[in-house]
Amino acid sequence: MKRNSLTRATAVLLSAAAAAGAQAGDEAPRAYVEQARGVAKEFATELKGELKAALEEGGASQAIGVCSETAPAIGARLSAESGWAVGRTALQVRNPRNAPDSRERAVMMAFQQRHAAGEGLKGMESAGIVEEGSQRYVYYMKPIPTQKPCLTCHGGDVKESIERAIAERYPADAATGFEEGEMRGAFTFIKPLSDR
Repeated sequence: MKRNSLTRATAVLLSAAAAAGAQAGDEAPRAYVEQARGVAKEFATELKGELKAALEEGGASQAIGVCSETAPAIGARLSAESGWAVGRTALQVRNPRNAPDSRERAVMMAFQQRHAAGEGLKGMESAGIVEEGSQRYVYYMKPIPTQKPCLTCHGGDVKESIERAIAERYPADAATGFEEGEMRGAFTFIKPLSDR
């Protein structure tokens, strides 16, 4: 299966969610958007807390571990609990496994255009229904703004020791040069719809 369709991991998560009984009909898409907002808030809050603790305890090198190991674990747990395939993506990725598909790329480019026109990232979101073969999915995306702590590893003036630590894990890193307030990436959620 091509990445610009659905990833293999996402397809597995979606199959599990479909088996759990995600239903379309009167609930879609408004109820699904409300669910996704809640999961997005939980993901962002938990990840921010983990990053803050890591920076305080062990500095940037420990924070890199949070992004590479803890964030995917948070996403996997929330996926299992909620039935949503939960992930992160960006236009400039650090981890190539988080590369956006064509829909995600288009949504993030639209986010950037809206932000450039003066809209704040905090309330921005995108949701809709997509089809893959005979299956329909609801998707939800929300931008991740670059906050001050993010600049330690994603800013324009990353320390050489941090650059080395990043390069060890991510030799093809393209996720630096950000300024506070810019869109760093996006949370992405997708869930199967099944007709009643």
